[in-house]
Amino acid sequence: MKAKSRRQFTSEFKVKVVLEVLRQDKTLNQIASEHDLHPQLVQTWKQAFMTAVPQLFDQQKGAEKPIADETGPLYEQIGRLQMELTWLKKKLVTNP
Repeated sequence: MKAKSRRQFTSEFKVKVVLEVLRQDKTLNQIASEHDLHPQLVQTWKQAFMTAVPQLFDQQKGAEKPIADETGPLYEQIGRLQMELTWLKKKLVTNP
């Protein structure tokens, strides 16, 4: 006897179902039965969606921060190299 395999749903399908629920044209149970899903599964997808959406907007705000985070250490390194270069020039001039 062959074991029944679990269905796999794409993220696009999950978003489509969650957006239907958020539109509130139909009840969650109606949407779940139309797509042959358990209502608790649809509710779980909705909760995951609602949890992830604020993080999406935080990432958009933070998109500029990594550039600033990368430039800080580079400017520090430039400063150290300039100090070393100045020190080496002084040593070269004082020790002919």
